[in-house]
Amino acid sequence: MSENMTTPILLSARQVKKYYPVVSRGKKALVKAVDDVSLDIFRGETFGVVGESGCGKSTLGKVLLRLEDLTAGTVFYAGQNLIDLDKPGLKGFRKKAQIIYQDPYSALNPKKKIGSAIEEPLIIHRMGTPKERRQKVLGLLDKVGLRPEHLDRYPHEFSGGQRQRIITARALALDPEFILADEPVSALDVSIQAQVINLLMDLKKEGNLTFLFISHDLSVVEHICDRLAVMYLGRIVETGPVDAFYAAPFHPYSRALIAAVPVADPSIGLYDTVLEGDVPSPITPPSGCHFHPRCVFRQDRCRTEAPGLRQLCPDRQVACHFPQIPV
Repeated sequence: MSENMTTPILLSARQVKKYYPVVSRGKKALVKAVDDVSLDIFRGETFGVVGESGCGKSTLGKVLLRLEDLTAGTVFYAGQNLIDLDKPGLKGFRKKAQIIYQDPYSALNPKKKIGSAIEEPLIIHRMGTPKERRQKVLGLLDKVGLRPEHLDRYPHEFSGGQRQRIITARALALDPEFILADEPVSALDVSIQAQVINLLMDLKKEGNLTFLFISHDLSVVEHICDRLAVMYLGRIVETGPVDAFYAAPFHPYSRALIAAVPVADPSIGLYDTVLEGDVPSPITPPSGCHFHPRCVFRQDRCRTEAPGLRQLCPDRQVACHFPQIPV
C-alpha cells in the first residue's frame, strides 16, 4: 500500500515466540511454532500470512490476539501493550478484535440456534436490550446474505458456505475494527469461496475493517490482500506488497509456493522452482537457514548461518543469504 508511510500502525509484533513443551523420544523438547516473528499491520489494510500447513500461521494469529499466551516478545494494538492487559482489559480488547475460524461447524454450538449464537457476544458485553439485540442480529443476517427465517434454525440445517456467513455475522456483532480470518474459505467449494471472499471485501469497505488473513492458498491472497508475509517453520522469510511479491518473489521458498499455484495453462508458469523433500520437524529444525535442506539455491553458508529478515528495497524484506532478485 503506497499510503503506508502515513497510515497508522494498528497492530505491531516484535520478536514474538510461541514454544510448546513436548516429549520426543523420551526427552523433553520444544516445538517452536512461532520463532522470533516481527511485523506491522496498518489500519484499514488486509495483511496476508501464507505458507504450508504446519508453518505456524494459525498459532501466530492466536498469539497476536492473546488467544494464547506468548513465550516471549511483545504485541501492541493501537499503541497498547496486549501483554500487560488484565482480564477486564482483555475483555475490552475482545470488542475491538474478533476471529473468523477455519471450520464454521466446530465454531458453532450444535445445540444453539444461530440467532442465539450471533447474539451471544452482545449478551456477554451487556450491549442493548433484548429487542435491540434481536434487531442487531437481524441486521447482521441481512448483511451477510441470510434471511430472517434463518434465525431459529440450528447449524446442521445450513450448508458450509452459509455457516461461514453465520460465524462472520457473529464476528461482526460487536462492530470490531480488526478481524483475524483464519483459513476462512479453505473448506469451501470454489464457487462458495468466491462468494465469501467478496463478502469479506465488501464488509471491509463498509466498515473500514482491518484484516489479518491467514491462508495457504496464494491465489486467494493475491485477490484479497494488500501486503503479505511468507512463513516457513515458525519464521517469516519474506514480506512485501502483494503486487510486487507476485511480480518478483525474492525468497526461493516464495518462488516455489507461486510455482505450485495451479494455472489453466502450465506453459505460462513464471518459475520452475520445485520444493525438495518434506517440511522438517519444528522440534529439531535444520541448522542455519531452516529452508536450506529443500532449497535449490543453497550454499555452504546457508547450512551454518541463519539469515535475518533484511530490507532489500522499499516495503520489501527477505530472510535469505542469496535472494533471487531479477536483474
